Amino acid sequence: MSFLSSTTRRSVLGLALSASISLVTGAAWSQSASYPSRPVRLIVPFAPGGTTDIFARLIGEKLSQSLGQQFIIENRGGAGGNIGTDAVAKADPDGYTLVMGTVGTHAINPSLYAKMPYDALNDFAPVAFVAGVPNLMVVSPKKVKATNVQEFIAEAKAASGKMTMASSGNGTSIHLSGELFKQMTGIEMPHVPYRGSGPAVNDLIGGQVDVMFDNLPSSIEQVRSGNLRALAVTSSKRSPAIPDKPTLAEAGLPGFEASSWFALFAPKGTPPEITSKLNQEVRKALETPELQKRFADLGGEIKPMSPDELMAYVKAEHEKWAKVVKTSGAKID
Repeated sequence: MSFLSSTTRRSVLGLALSASISLVTGAAWSQSASYPSRPVRLIVPFAPGGTTDIFARLIGEKLSQSLGQQFIIENRGGAGGNIGTDAVAKADPDGYTLVMGTVGTHAINPSLYAKMPYDALNDFAPVAFVAGVPNLMVVSPKKVKATNVQEFIAEAKAASGKMTMASSGNGTSIHLSGELFKQMTGIEMPHVPYRGSGPAVNDLIGGQVDVMFDNLPSSIEQVRSGNLRALAVTSSKRSPAIPDKPTLAEAGLPGFEASSWFALFAPKGTPPEITSKLNQEVRKALETPELQKRFADLGGEIKPMSPDELMAYVKAEHEKWAKVVKTSGAKID
């Protein structure tokens, strides 16, 4: 019977370990190189019809074309976007489940909700920034007579708390924009949260609610058609998509600024080769004349970012909105 020396045993074990690592690395490379080999779920954590949904469908269609697999939009609204976002945080990190995250799901909610089902900074792999947009103060022509911000303030104060303010859900930038407006004007308006901008805008058009600080893309066509009346934008500068409307700061509320943004995220642990590939494809899609024009028409500001740049941006936004939420006193159990 022969026995291996300790040195030989270590050499054999080292070769076996190296072979195993090579196999695993090779398998991971092969998986990433062939990605995607089946349809990809792109979860929108809000109801259909809102800005998150609009942007997801525009990007999803382009990715389907460029990568040869369907990017299937799945709307899973509720809890200010937390339900759908949490589903992605807990999904397999293989690149086949993504979320269209927002300033709400990844920057506001962590400070607003007493209990969060996911960690916005540590449970996701950043993929690609899509666009930033201002919010738009819109009113129902069926319920509101005001044609500018100061007229609205006077009308709302005279209504003594009977006017209602809609939003796409508790804790969204749409909700907090409205809360900031109420604080700065002293107006009392009950908040009516919906499961996304789509149903909220429908009720605003119908006159069931009075005002909303909606993401510009999901309201602008209704403004252009006359179904809603726009009074101002919430950003620090006027929007090229609706240049005749002043900022709220210009309209008499100096210092008012609240904007939204949208970005793609994958579950933590998704191979960087996959997130990098998706990042490149999203950026290519956003460079096409078709999407450049579409986003401009909707008021979306495209900002190309690498996954690392997106992570740094989200961290900064996380800190910024934590201060805003604390100052506002808003809290959701």
